[in-house]
Amino acid sequence: SSLLFSLGIYAVISRQNAVAILMGIELILNSANINFIAFNRFGNFAVLDGHVFSIFVVVLAAAEAAVALAIIINLFKNIGSVNVDNAQELKG
Repeated sequence: SSLLFSLGIYAVISRQNAVAILMGIELILNSANINFIAFNRFGNFAVLDGHVFSIFVVVLAAAEAAVALAIIINLFKNIGSVNVDNAQELKG
């Protein structure tokens, strides 16, 4: 999980492509899901708190991906590129 989180942070920090940044955020959310399930395994087996939180994170990731892809499509339509450095026109 920590390796997956580190790869996600590296992808978010080092990439300029908006789609690659979105994939990095998805890696970070998946590492959180692994932690929720793993810590639930060591707790009480009758309580499924980790599973419920994990499903909530998956739903949140799907909504985030839909909104982010709409922003990326709008960025490409207006600028002609998905490079986040070229997104200076969206300020203000």
